[in-house]
Amino acid sequence: MTKQNTQQPIPAAPRAAWFRALDGWSIGAALIAFIVVAPVVSVIWLAFHPVENIWPHMMATVLPRYLGNTLFLMGGVGVITATVGTGAAWLIAMYRFPGSRWLDYALLFPLAIPGYVGAYALIDFFDYSGVVQTALRASFGWETARDYWFPAVRTRSMAAIVLSAALYPYVYLLARAAFREQSNCTYEVARALGSGPMALFWRVGLPLARPAIAMGVALALMETVADFGTVDHFGVQTLTTGIFSVWLSGGNAGGAAQISLVILAIVVGLLTLERVSRRNARFHRMSRASRPLEPMALRGGKAWAATLACLLPFGVGFVLPVSVMLSHAVKNPAAWVSKGLLQALGNTIVVGGVASVLTVAGALFLVYGVRMARRGFPRLVLPLTSVGYAAPGTVLAVGLLIPLAAMDHRVADFILAITGYDPGLMLTGTAAALILAYFVRFFGIAQGSVDSAFGRVSPSLPLAARSLGRGAGATLREVYLPLMRRSVATALLVVFVDCVKELPATLLLRPFNYNTLATRVYEQASLERLGDAAPAALLVMVVGLVAVWVMAHTNRA
Repeated sequence: MTKQNTQQPIPAAPRAAWFRALDGWSIGAALIAFIVVAPVVSVIWLAFHPVENIWPHMMATVLPRYLGNTLFLMGGVGVITATVGTGAAWLIAMYRFPGSRWLDYALLFPLAIPGYVGAYALIDFFDYSGVVQTALRASFGWETARDYWFPAVRTRSMAAIVLSAALYPYVYLLARAAFREQSNCTYEVARALGSGPMALFWRVGLPLARPAIAMGVALALMETVADFGTVDHFGVQTLTTGIFSVWLSGGNAGGAAQISLVILAIVVGLLTLERVSRRNARFHRMSRASRPLEPMALRGGKAWAATLACLLPFGVGFVLPVSVMLSHAVKNPAAWVSKGLLQALGNTIVVGGVASVLTVAGALFLVYGVRMARRGFPRLVLPLTSVGYAAPGTVLAVGLLIPLAAMDHRVADFILAITGYDPGLMLTGTAAALILAYFVRFFGIAQGSVDSAFGRVSPSLPLAARSLGRGAGATLREVYLPLMRRSVATALLVVFVDCVKELPATLLLRPFNYNTLATRVYEQASLERLGDAAPAALLVMVVGLVAVWVMAHTNRA
């Protein structure tokens, strides 16, 4: 018998269907994903192909110190944010005490204060020439620092406290929601079995809220790794400050990319640990009739102790920075009308506004394109677009500036050779690179908000529009956008606020002599001129408070 060939040719129909799937939406989704992922790929390539490999030298000298300080800050911030955020959330969710109603929202206010502003305020308040030590010397007749002992202020422990005061709301917000979603029946059963208040927390509340707490701590730790302004002001050498030193002072982009790769490895490790912690920790309500938690009223000393426990992080994270900056702003009214502040404000509005519009528009296009495709290539690229938010601003700056500068020079040389006109650096010489960095950095935020908004629209509405002859674009404009306008507006606001607060990427990618509010605060505070930095810092806080108010209002609704 003749042996038959069992190998079948690949049918042409699936191939044709795959190519038909590459319509405008699919191509646009792929392009957006490429823009978001390209800086990270660029960092990896630069790290493994440096012009001058200084990795062995860094391993033997500065890298252990950078890594050790970074891990120390992560450990301190992790413990403090988990303790403060979870504890405050438990008190607010489970009990009623004096001030609990307004503290419910006030504990979110430190989210509006960038960590570097809190650092400037704390050092100004507690340093040798600050209010506290000046008052002590005046009260006890001391003349010099040798006459008394005062704890050192510019230490990495104090840096961890400042970062924790700014970041604990991540844990508080998620833990509070997790506690309030639990059923009151669970706690009634535990009380009937003899569990006291502490046993309720350790045996019931904490295990059920553990996934949310882990997520909040992971977010706080990623912000800690990405921070530059706070650790720089405290003089703590971390991986982020190392990028600035190796790149700007040492002139070695490959070494900066190698440090960036270490930061990316830490971030990936944090995300992996967070996912592993949630993998086997899933809890479900067993009944639709489960009753929500009913806060219990505290009396006497316990009530005031709960109030004090919630006031402490609010005071350190919000009241102290605002008070210090307000006092300097009042003492220096001329700073409010200075040319530098007005220029920084205008630049911030322009680059933040353009970046937020482009970011949300890109998220709308990508998410809608994926929903239109239903399957195939666009769905493969969607998870990749959240990588930008996980990568710190310094890492994205390294991955963007070097390839953009090379492309800028080639384009300028080409135009000069063809026309005889030198256009200069059109990307890195303008705010375009900064806008692109904001787009990549905060695309994940916009995508999450937009994707959630699409999910709340009934599928029957766009189906009805398509049956009436509306195309994909018309369905998006006439059906989805009117129903999603509040979510889109919220996404625009949140992205704009993050653009206003972003410091490290702005410092590295801004054009020469180009300031935003964040960089003006940094520059003036670095020169110990808090009177000139205070107005810009207060404007950043006001913008952040608007976003916090919108977040609190949305959660309450």
